[in-house]
This record gives sequence, C-alpha cells and structure tokens, in this order.
Amino acid sequence: MEVVFSYSRAQAIEDGVLIDAGVLAYEAGFRYSVALTAAAWNLCVAVPESCPWQDEQGRLWDVLNVLRVSARRRSSSAVAFSVLVQNDPSGPQLITLQAVCSPGDDLEPVITVMLPGED
Repeated sequence: MEVVFSYSRAQAIEDGVLIDAGVLAYEAGFRYSVALTAAAWNLCVAVPESCPWQDEQGRLWDVLNVLRVSARRRSSSAVAFSVLVQNDPSGPQLITLQAVCSPGDDLEPVITVMLPGED
C-alpha cells in the first residue's frame, strides 16, 4: 500500500502541535518519551497571566506525576487521569486528560498526553 501522507511525531513537535516534556519526564520516572498536545499544555502546563506565582516546570511536574501514578494502576496502553489546575485566582479546577502509549517515528514506545476527544 502506498503512503499518501505521513506526519511524524518529530514534525508535530517541530510544528508545536506536540510539546515534548523533555528531561522532566525522565526525572518523573518515565522510560519513554512524553509529549503533550498544545491544547493540553496550554490548559494544564502554561502559566496564565492571572497566576504569576505559579511555575511552568511545577505544573508539568504535577501532570507527569499524576499520570505516572495513574498509569501504574492500569495495564492498558491508554489511561485517563485528572489533575487539579489553577488557571485563575478563584481556585483550582479538575481537568481530565488521557495518555496513550503508541509507536513513535522509529516504532519505539512514546506517550502522548491529550485532552479527551483529541487523537
């Protein structure tokens, strides 16, 4: 079968469609590369102007650790989990995310964190 179009994970990261969690994912205990969709990153990791006391690395650390704990309780390649995220001074809200472990560009296992409904 001839491939008509292919969009690699590396290209998605380069384009900003996916954002690599980088070394922090390995420090959080992941053995596979972890990336978040831009929508998940913007909602759960990027620090909003209304919360300048927060830190992007700290928010990413929280997402990764909740995912790690949730993934250890599952034996499937997909896991849903929820994190408390404060995006305004009124207080935190519970955000549901999903993570999928699938083959990467070179068929290595990779993890992608996204909002429900993204694929």
